[in-house]
Amino acid sequence: MKICKIILYDEPSVPEIHLERLGRFLRETFLVEIETRDDFFQCSSNNIFEKIAKTRVFDLKKPFQKNNPIDTVIQVENGTKEKLDNEEEILYDGFEFHNVLSEFIPVNESKIDTLHIIFTNKITCTFDESDFRYHSRALIGSNPAIISTTGMIEAPAKPKQYYLDLMTNFYQEKNEDIKKKYKGQFLECHDPRISKIAEGYLLQAIMYYETGEEFCEHRDCRLFNSHWQKDLLFSQIENKRFCKKHLKILEELKKSNSK
Repeated sequence: MKICKIILYDEPSVPEIHLERLGRFLRETFLVEIETRDDFFQCSSNNIFEKIAKTRVFDLKKPFQKNNPIDTVIQVENGTKEKLDNEEEILYDGFEFHNVLSEFIPVNESKIDTLHIIFTNKITCTFDESDFRYHSRALIGSNPAIISTTGMIEAPAKPKQYYLDLMTNFYQEKNEDIKKKYKGQFLECHDPRISKIAEGYLLQAIMYYETGEEFCEHRDCRLFNSHWQKDLLFSQIENKRFCKKHLKILEELKKSNSK
């Protein structure tokens, strides 16, 4: 295993991550050194916020276009100003966002054997050339790897009937009733299941860095790239196993670290 150390960075707005518990999970799974740290963005220099603001996506149907953020937007990013009234869901180009975070990894820690995994509540997305639009992503691989807690909730789709019910109801109070109707069938903000779901994305980030292979095609594997919430909950909570291929790879990686 080329990874000797994994550094996990917390997202303080989502305590349900339980970073220390995830650290113990990875330590037992891979037999590597694990270090947990506070919020990556607060530990970095101030100019990170201006750079992050430049990765915002403004047109979902066009490839990324660089922008020069106004001071107010930068203040929203660094937390000194509330989100603007006309802003609903802010999206960030995943690859551009990754490039910015890479700049703030200390030089002495920018080693191939040290994997940085950063949790964030920002919604990362990537542009898909097949349908010419951006899609939310829970995981942006490579080093540092980025796991979006909001992406866990927004990227895999909810049940089809849930969206149909929303389309036929136009009152806010009824939207809450619809959510109650489908309670438990998808992740929500501050969902207690987030930590278990995070395990799967951590495994995907590490296995991708080690093997260069993206995800798994089998729904009964923890490396499965779930496009639906029901599949995400099945693979990470109900089934919670690896397919034969990836179990063998995991055992080989773990064995190499035990020597």
